[in-house]
Amino acid sequence: MKPVVVVGDALLDVDLVGTASRLTPDAPVPVVEDVQTHERPGGAALAAVLAARFAGDREVVLVAPLADDEGAQRLRALLEGRVRLIAIPAAGGTAVKQRVRVGDHSVVRIDSGAPSATLGALPADAAAVIRDAAAVLVADYGRGTTSAPDVRAALGTATGPVVWDPHPRGADPVPSARLVTPNSAEAARVVGGDVPGDGLAAVGARAEALIRHWGVGAVAVTLGARGALLSYGEGAPMVVPATPVTGGDPCGAGDSFAAAATVALAGGAVTGEAVTTAVATAGAFVARGGASSWDAVAPEPPAPAADVADLLARVRRAGGTVVATGGCFDLLHAGHVATLRAARGLGDCLVVCINSDASVSRLKGPTRPLVSATDRARVLEALEFVDAVVVFDEDTPSAVLEQVRPDVWAKGGDYAGADLPEAAVLRQWGGQAVVLPYLPGHSTTALVERSRVW
Repeated sequence: MKPVVVVGDALLDVDLVGTASRLTPDAPVPVVEDVQTHERPGGAALAAVLAARFAGDREVVLVAPLADDEGAQRLRALLEGRVRLIAIPAAGGTAVKQRVRVGDHSVVRIDSGAPSATLGALPADAAAVIRDAAAVLVADYGRGTTSAPDVRAALGTATGPVVWDPHPRGADPVPSARLVTPNSAEAARVVGGDVPGDGLAAVGARAEALIRHWGVGAVAVTLGARGALLSYGEGAPMVVPATPVTGGDPCGAGDSFAAAATVALAGGAVTGEAVTTAVATAGAFVARGGASSWDAVAPEPPAPAADVADLLARVRRAGGTVVATGGCFDLLHAGHVATLRAARGLGDCLVVCINSDASVSRLKGPTRPLVSATDRARVLEALEFVDAVVVFDEDTPSAVLEQVRPDVWAKGGDYAGADLPEAAVLRQWGGQAVVLPYLPGHSTTALVERSRVW
């Protein structure tokens, strides 16, 4: 398996984290006490470590200039066992960035080290690994790596896609770059005052201008909490919204975005898929604590059943009413929407129980379902009046009802006056089965039959 290669400026980041409860007597600044020191890779080194986290079994190689000093030794120790390092000989000292933090807030940042490095010759094994990589990420932090002629020449020979995360003091991306990922401020700085404003129209215009300016394949402008805008230079851009994050530390979010996009491209994703993955990954990274959680193991996503259990517990603690409904929901139509909206109005949360693919096939025949259970659940979860979706494999929802134990089981259709099959199960805990008004002329079977005629 070909590696992912990260090329750029490696930094040493240090967080000095303490508490503050008083101001100094001589100036209105906090006194920070009980300070703990946390070191981590920074710049291209952080991007490489994050890429290794996202890449699974795929090797990640960091190509970066490193001086022979104490900062470089500390940085090498942090990278040991995480990524393979190919150092470019360099002079000028290791750049160290120290943040003084109180709780989740930065008080001040202290930078040391020369503003740029003096690079020696690019090692032959570095040039070879760049050329043969599954994908290359250029993490530019403005210290001179991307300006070095032999580094740029090597990047021009890369056979895999190149992602370029630019810096205001860095060199322009090589024209062969597949994707460039400036943030909104960086994009505005390069384009200048030609495109005023910060709305999506302005961001899209800047992205198109950057593609013309750099001659690259695509530009994804990262917009922080708003997600990212991807442009190919013409036509409508793709906007990928971000999932809202409460709190968290945005430090390193750009590295996380670029690393995730690069790993996705290395795995064969197209550019749009890579940017979508990158937005979701960056949001999760910020929520976990950002760069300060660089060495934490990413938590496994919670199982759907646990999410439903938490929802039910919250509603019941508040004395609310749990409503459930069920069906195949193979092709979502206006009749489904009317039933689901009415069901949600009966209580404080709505759990939709849907038949698995095998269950639908047994009930509807071998040509059904038309849409997989995963996609059916995704569509239903997008409705504002649906709080959770549970997939069950049996032919009836009796077993899943015993797990959810709703106060109300709502069915749409022509069941009025009939005893619903699920009513006996609901009586075990005092639940009530009800029938909702049927919206005539709407059914999945009828839609399928009409499509065959057309």
